[in-house]
Amino acid sequence: MANSLTIALAQMNPVVGDIDGNIERIRQARAQAAGNGADLVVTGELTVSGYPPEDLVLKRAFQDCVEAGIRNLAAETADDGPGLVIGTPWRDEDKLYNAALVLDGGEITAQRFKHQLPNYGVFDEKRVFAQGPLNGPVAFRGARLGVMICEDMWYAEVTETLQESGAQILVVLNGSPFETDKPDDRLSPAVARIAESGLPLVYVNLVGGQDELVFDGASFVLGADKTLQAKSPSWSEDVLLTKWTDNNGVWACAEAAITPAPDELESIYRALVLGLRDYVGKNGFPGVLIGLSGGIDSALTAAVAVDALGPDKVHCVLMPSPYTSKVSVEDAELTAANLGIRLDTIAIDPAMQAFEGMLKDAFVDRDADTTEENIQARSRGLTLMALSNKLGHMVLSTGNKSEMSVGYATLYGDMCGGYSVLKDVYKTTVFALSTWRNATLPEGALGPDAAGKDSVIPERVITKPPTAELKPDQTDQDTLPPYEDLDAILQCLIEEEMSLDDIAAKGHDIAIAERVWHMLDRAEYKRRQAPPGVKITRRAFGRDRRYPLTNRFTGKV
Repeated sequence: MANSLTIALAQMNPVVGDIDGNIERIRQARAQAAGNGADLVVTGELTVSGYPPEDLVLKRAFQDCVEAGIRNLAAETADDGPGLVIGTPWRDEDKLYNAALVLDGGEITAQRFKHQLPNYGVFDEKRVFAQGPLNGPVAFRGARLGVMICEDMWYAEVTETLQESGAQILVVLNGSPFETDKPDDRLSPAVARIAESGLPLVYVNLVGGQDELVFDGASFVLGADKTLQAKSPSWSEDVLLTKWTDNNGVWACAEAAITPAPDELESIYRALVLGLRDYVGKNGFPGVLIGLSGGIDSALTAAVAVDALGPDKVHCVLMPSPYTSKVSVEDAELTAANLGIRLDTIAIDPAMQAFEGMLKDAFVDRDADTTEENIQARSRGLTLMALSNKLGHMVLSTGNKSEMSVGYATLYGDMCGGYSVLKDVYKTTVFALSTWRNATLPEGALGPDAAGKDSVIPERVITKPPTAELKPDQTDQDTLPPYEDLDAILQCLIEEEMSLDDIAAKGHDIAIAERVWHMLDRAEYKRRQAPPGVKITRRAFGRDRRYPLTNRFTGKV
């Protein structure tokens, strides 16, 4: 008669540093799984500490708290409930590891340490963790589990060692941040490991926002024949039960719930919502403050904020100048009305006049230029930060990746803020997301239902030419190439690291590409001082892409 095993995939949203809270989340997931007859509960990578803990994990007191919490949790498994495979930092012989621990029968019955430590992009685990050895499988209630941790799945040698030493089911604990092309990047190595080993695979990911990273969940099980047998939802916590049977040492998973994957625009939008929701909630801010200009970036930022937090926690301010058009005022008012949010109006004319008087003697005999434009932006930034100080709400900056790439933003002006929702979103994607949100109410969103044009973001906001309105008749295209061309060139430069000749070979004007290249490099000092924001692409500004501020490379051979 075949043996059986019920494995629960516990897709959780931990908080970095909240050891007691994270262990309580594991405890609750275990209780839920136990109520459904589970034998084993598997969590994501570093669930106990939250991921990534960065240098926090080096604190001795932090390590002590982790160890004490886990030993208490292990003692609770002395009951008849399911065992646990949990992700955690763990000390062993004076070294610190990224570990997976097996808790069962009231004890820590096994420990496995991450062998492949990523050291690229946002990952720098070699900075804080020691490399674990190649190990064999873990025995658990009649099955031999080949336990791996995230990056271990991307390389063949860990799976090869496990398969050669008798593993029957591959179990992978993951902390895999969302990127627009990430689902394929996960499935491809998983399928490769199955093809090499002939073993089924369990993949458990985290979900939730942590600073600039956002984790999308989407945990899954693949059978030994590489077919999808179970899949957790994206963007929400979940405990998914999978039922396994052993036929002469070959374990198979019966088909369980398979949640369809959202399309790319929905995934991006929900990443922005979850990233903002968790940043605000996990840091204890009462709400957010947004400068609502009547333009598309601030309108989309406000829509995301309302969907993430609810309209009662979003406070917008319209700050007109003499150059602000009647159309912009009307569009800001309609956007606020559609979203059901508070909108105050504070004109910046007095501030502009005050600075003109203050600087009159210093600027004598000098014509007006971008200096006066930047004073307007900084007056708005100062106004928002004053309101933030007084009211306690966090300011959201509203700039997008296209603008931040080429420095089309004012330092200490529109770049002011504690968080930037659109930091990694190109302008063309801003337009696409705005249209998508007008037609769609995302799952879990707290904002208004979508009923078509003008239902969330006014159609005129989407269709009118973008403008900073810092001087008469100004549009973005006075300074920048059309956004379709700019974004395509920027993706070649940033995501692909292409040369100017290669960019020209794709059909782009080499003179425009060279101009964009130089604008990109010259704006590095601004980006170093920008607020954090949600990462959605393979190369977001910040830890993903680190360039020198002082840089004379021209890109020419």
